[in-house]
Amino acid sequence: MKEPLLIYEKSRPGRKGYTLPATGKSEREIIAHIPAKFLRIDDASLPEVSEGEVLRHFIGMSVKNHHIDSGFYPLGSCTMKYNPKVNEVAAALPGFSGHHPLAPEHTASGTLRLMWDLSADLSEVSGFSSVSLQPAAGAQGEFAGLLMMRAYHLAKEQSRHKIIIPDSAHGTNPASVTSIGYTAVQVKSNEKGILDADVVAAVMDEDTAGIMLTNPNTLGIFETNIKEIIELVHSKGGLVYMDGANLNAHMGIVRPGDVGFDIMHFNLHKTFSTPHGGGGPGVGAVGVTSELEPFLPSPVLEKDADGKLFFDYDRPNSIGRLHSFYGNFANFVRAYVYIRMLGGEGLLRVSENAVINANYIKEQLRDDYDLPYDVPCMHECVLSGSRQKKNGVKTLDISKRLLDFGIHPPTNYFPLIVPEALMIEPTETESKETMDRFITVMKQIAREAIENPEVVTSAPTRTPVRRLDEVSAARNLDVNYQG
Repeated sequence: MKEPLLIYEKSRPGRKGYTLPATGKSEREIIAHIPAKFLRIDDASLPEVSEGEVLRHFIGMSVKNHHIDSGFYPLGSCTMKYNPKVNEVAAALPGFSGHHPLAPEHTASGTLRLMWDLSADLSEVSGFSSVSLQPAAGAQGEFAGLLMMRAYHLAKEQSRHKIIIPDSAHGTNPASVTSIGYTAVQVKSNEKGILDADVVAAVMDEDTAGIMLTNPNTLGIFETNIKEIIELVHSKGGLVYMDGANLNAHMGIVRPGDVGFDIMHFNLHKTFSTPHGGGGPGVGAVGVTSELEPFLPSPVLEKDADGKLFFDYDRPNSIGRLHSFYGNFANFVRAYVYIRMLGGEGLLRVSENAVINANYIKEQLRDDYDLPYDVPCMHECVLSGSRQKKNGVKTLDISKRLLDFGIHPPTNYFPLIVPEALMIEPTETESKETMDRFITVMKQIAREAIENPEVVTSAPTRTPVRRLDEVSAARNLDVNYQG
C-alpha cells in the first residue's frame, strides 16, 4: 500500500474505520470478475483513519457550517424556516423511498394517491383548479407558467411577445421571460413600494402577453391595487402570473386564484417546509385556471371512471415534460406531511405569525436603520443601511458582523430599488426570544457603526474563516481540502 497523501493529516498506516462482510472468496477470485479496464495499476491513496476519527472529522465540519438547525437564518424572500423532522421520517418510509421510478403505475397506488392529494391541497390553498407538481424549482415553475402563457396565446393565434415586470421583481422573473423568447418591460413602483394601475395601463397593449407579479412583493408589501391591475390586463387579453415565492404571507387569508391570477408557482421548498439550498432540491409546483389546464406539463395525473389514478399522456396541447419520472418526490412527501399535520387552521396561523414576526422586527429596528417604505409589511421587512454607510459601514459589513454572533445575515442589496438593502424574513417558526436577540445584536452593530466602525468593517473575527475577499474568492475557486 502506498503512503497516504500528506493532505490527510489524520491518516496513520494500518488504521481503518470499516469492516467489510466476508465473501468466502479469495482476492484472486474477486479480481477475476472485474474487467481489466477497471483494474487499478496503483493502489488508491486513501486516508487510513479509525471510525471515531472519521465521525469527528465530519461532525467538526458540520458545526462550522451555519444552517437553520444551528441558528437564526433570516434570509429575506427565501423562507428559511425550521423543517419538522417528522417530514424526514415520512419521506424515508420504504414504500416511498424504495419505489423504483420505472416501476409500473399499478405498483405505485400510494405514491400516486399522495401526489393527487397534495395537488388538491395546493389547489385549495391557492384557489386554482389544477396544479402540476413537475417543476423542480421556483425558477422552473416560472418557466412552465410562461410556456403555458405562450401556448395559450398561440392557441388563439396571437403572437404576443412582451411581459410586464415591476422594478421590485425577483431576478428569476426577467430571466424566465427572456429564456422563452419574450421581452421584459419594466414598470416602476410608487412611493409606497407598490404598483399603480395607471403605470401598467401605459404599457399594456395587444403585444403584451401578460404581467408577472409577486404578491406580497419583494419589499414585503401587499400590492393593494392588484384587483384593478388584473382587470386592466385581462381587458387587453393578457394573463396575470403570480410569483408564489411569498405565499408564506397569506395562506388561509388570500387565495390568488380567487383574486383573478391565472398562473402561479409555489415554492414547496420554502412555504411548505421542505429543505432547500445549494440550488435544490426543490419543487416549483405550478397552479392554473381551468382555461389553462390543456397546456399543463405532461403527463397529467388523472382518475378513471373507477377512481383509479393514472398518468395521462394524451395531451396534444401540453407544453411537454419538464422532469423525469414523478418529479422530486421525496419533497412531495415532506410538503404533504407539513400540510396535513397543520390543516387549514394551522396554515392560517403560519401566515399570521410570519406577518407578526416581520412587523415586530421592523418596528423594533426603525430607529436604528433607515426604513425606505414606512408601511405595514407582510412576512418580511426591508431596512436600509444608508445611515451606517455615511460612517463608512456598508450593508455587507453589517452582515459580516452578524456572523460573529452566530446569526446568518439577511439578504443583502435586494430589492435593487432600495440602497444598502437588508431584507429580513424571520418566518413563523422563530420564537420571540430569538428575534429579541437578533434585534439586540442589530442595535449593537448600529451603535458600533457610529462609535467604533473598525469593529464592523473588520468582521467577522470569531468564525472558522475570517473576512474574505468575495471578488477573489469567486474568481479563484478553491474547492480542494488542504489540511
